[in-house]
Amino acid sequence: MQRTNALSPGRAAVPLLAGLLLSAPALAQDGGSAVERGKYLVTMGDCAACHTAPGGKYLAGNYALNMPFGVIMTPNLTPDKETGLGDYSYADFEKSFRQGYSKHVGYLYPAFPFGWYTKVSDEDTQAIWAYLQSIPAVNEKRRESQIPFPFSVRTALVTWRTAFFTDARFKPDPNASAEVNRGGYLVEGLGHCAMCHNENKLVGNSSFAGRFGGGVIDGWYAPNITPDGHQGIGAWTDEQVVTYLKTGTAPGDRPGVAAGPMRQTIMESLSQVKEEDLKAMVAYLRTVPAKQTYKPKDLTAFDTPDAPGASTYLTYCSSCHQPDGKGIEGAVPALAGNTSVMSEGPETVLRVIYGGLGAQSGLAPMVAIGQQMSDVEVKNVTDYIRNSWGNKAPPLTGDKASEARAATKTMLSGTAPCAEIEQDKLKAAFDQAGVAATLTGLKQQDFVPTLARVVQQVKAIPTGASDDDVVNALTTAFCKVGRDDPQYASPSWPAVIGTFANVAYSQVKHPEKQAVNLPAAITPPTKN
Repeated sequence: MQRTNALSPGRAAVPLLAGLLLSAPALAQDGGSAVERGKYLVTMGDCAACHTAPGGKYLAGNYALNMPFGVIMTPNLTPDKETGLGDYSYADFEKSFRQGYSKHVGYLYPAFPFGWYTKVSDEDTQAIWAYLQSIPAVNEKRRESQIPFPFSVRTALVTWRTAFFTDARFKPDPNASAEVNRGGYLVEGLGHCAMCHNENKLVGNSSFAGRFGGGVIDGWYAPNITPDGHQGIGAWTDEQVVTYLKTGTAPGDRPGVAAGPMRQTIMESLSQVKEEDLKAMVAYLRTVPAKQTYKPKDLTAFDTPDAPGASTYLTYCSSCHQPDGKGIEGAVPALAGNTSVMSEGPETVLRVIYGGLGAQSGLAPMVAIGQQMSDVEVKNVTDYIRNSWGNKAPPLTGDKASEARAATKTMLSGTAPCAEIEQDKLKAAFDQAGVAATLTGLKQQDFVPTLARVVQQVKAIPTGASDDDVVNALTTAFCKVGRDDPQYASPSWPAVIGTFANVAYSQVKHPEKQAVNLPAAITPPTKN
């Protein structure tokens, strides 16, 4: 799994059972020690997303957070006495965690969500501290953040704190059910869902934030999660939302697929959250006032054969996503009715077009098809899919397409290093089967027979890996041996690795199928 350099939207939060008379949130009845409970809370809060650098040690920091005012390097949370929290007392930690004031640097930037953590209970804060003190100490000095003057002057943060920060614990609503209060504690506290899903990121958890209405976070769009039926989750059933949070896709007629930072959050955090906690979060979100972040306009001009983007869609996209935008059930997600596609901001759609997607939730990988298009073509096809088949969303403005291209760094687009196979057993199976040697110098016309044999060999070795893991690992292995091979310059490296990923998916999921059964659009057309 390849980390994205972004804050993770929609992180889960701490478990809770309503206390007597709903006077205060009680701890989840997980049993075990405070350390075990703290581990669960840290996982639910997805602390690793921002405190573990790509390829770095767990919670040792030096993850780069891209903020509007500069780049913040995150601190080491391990108990190392020189570079981590080893010289902290619990009181020091609590002051940082819930009040945003660090023993070593003073006031913390609101990139750290203490505006939400202030609502976490004493008991849960103590459990988190106990777990952090139990993990292996890592000596890793924090790198310097890149914050220009005047934002580098931390005392200026007093003004922000005065306007947008209130030190207060979560207070259950006596008129709400135990489940809703539980969900409120999860969403509003350690989960800090609004940190990414609010419209206005820099005003904290305040009345000015545009609560849960959706907004841009590090080049991706965290969607509206209010109960609005068109732009939010109002048309989703509770089961669909819970399944989406757990897996990244939803059953039935909800075609949303998690990508970018949200995908990372699901993999590292939400997929490990107890179902009753996810249900409580959904129950609470249902009580939030529905909100429209834009007014739908009549854009039927996009939904005609001669509309800008229509020919581009038919050429590059329709063989997988289908001319009617309904996709292929169980393999390719629908675009029609997809709430992520219809978000106010087009950033996520653009990043997926330019960067592609690995296999996930049983779905096929997506080629970084935008690497074969001009920015004008990408802009037009984005407007087309966001306003066809009943979809309605604002058209692109300015240079958003070109900005998204510049910001996209993925393995499938050829703009980032090859990923790593993180499952040790799967990596060992690849070594045992000699996968790297087999894929070295492989001709494109031999993808199908070679992968048919390799997949059979790998699957014969017990690894416990999912089909998604196998497909993505094969793609990673091919990247490592093929990226610099000149034979893959035609039609282009993104097209070749995307084709390889889709053949791998076909052989893993449906080994009886041959190349003629693969979607035609996995190999971009040659322009005259």
